[in-house]
Amino acid sequence: MSKRLTKRYLTSSDKYECPLSADTQAVALEELRETDNARSQALEALRNWLEQNPKIMAIRMDSVFLLRFLRTKKFSVPMAQEAIERYVLLRQSWGIAFNQLDHTLPTMAELIDLGYIFVSPYKDKAGRRVVIYRPGVFDPYKYTNQDMCRVMGICYETLMEDEESQVRGLVHFADGGGVGFPHLTLFTPKEAVRIVKNGERTIPLRHKEIYGVNVHPTVKFALDFGMGLISEKIRKRVRLYTAVEDVQIDKKLLPKEYGGIMPMKDMIELWKKELSEKRGILLLNDKMGVRLEMYSEAAREGAVSALRGNTSCNNDAVGDAMRGLTGNFRKLEVD
Repeated sequence: MSKRLTKRYLTSSDKYECPLSADTQAVALEELRETDNARSQALEALRNWLEQNPKIMAIRMDSVFLLRFLRTKKFSVPMAQEAIERYVLLRQSWGIAFNQLDHTLPTMAELIDLGYIFVSPYKDKAGRRVVIYRPGVFDPYKYTNQDMCRVMGICYETLMEDEESQVRGLVHFADGGGVGFPHLTLFTPKEAVRIVKNGERTIPLRHKEIYGVNVHPTVKFALDFGMGLISEKIRKRVRLYTAVEDVQIDKKLLPKEYGGIMPMKDMIELWKKELSEKRGILLLNDKMGVRLEMYSEAAREGAVSALRGNTSCNNDAVGDAMRGLTGNFRKLEVD
């Protein structure tokens, strides 16, 4: 095999030993159709496919990585194959958001300390982690859209490494206080379309409940626009409130500043410890890649509409799903 076609395996094909509790395994069976037999067969099938797929240049082969796709696709191997290829192409085409997901970088550390996005140490009654967003602390004159995407990528990629979160999914709580029109200018409407649509279809996370509070009337039109982009399934899980007191969520899951028990600063410090534990694997992900020359020009250039309809890992339609994610956000054009 020529050097150009040599495939790199960034992690080994480990023998999986399920670390999940009996309760979590029951959830996996009921919601994802996951059994020991289904899991072992699907992992073997995915690894065989990755070994034979000429488009894959460098990939992780460990079970935790592959299971994130199998679980979001309820153990449909063809759908998981498509998702993996889309995901790696996305990382490569949209490097500004997916590469260097290092929480110790000065700007990232600053945004995390501000509490722009972090995860509560508590789980809800369904065993799910709660992601807390405070976009109002993001200074649109100081930080860039790339900074915003990268710090969110750090959070999401860290959670993707957690098998409990893979199975049980996530709860989201967002405080829109302080968000104004300048925040909306960080992204053009065309860019927003790509971020939302590709995010929902490509990032292997299960979003179970979404709570929003303090949405200012001046940005409500943007929220309505965003709601129109997401699937009906996710849209039904979004609940908006005027006051924090009205949010139908167990307040102890939230920082003390929102009616909880633990001060926000302490929650953030605990979250930073989790980030430190996963920092190495997140940086290793930068080495994953596909052979861009094996995708059509349209696949490399991008078009959100390519996400619609049937796709197959046997042709360029998988790559087409990522059209629109190359280059700087400001240079992108929508079809």
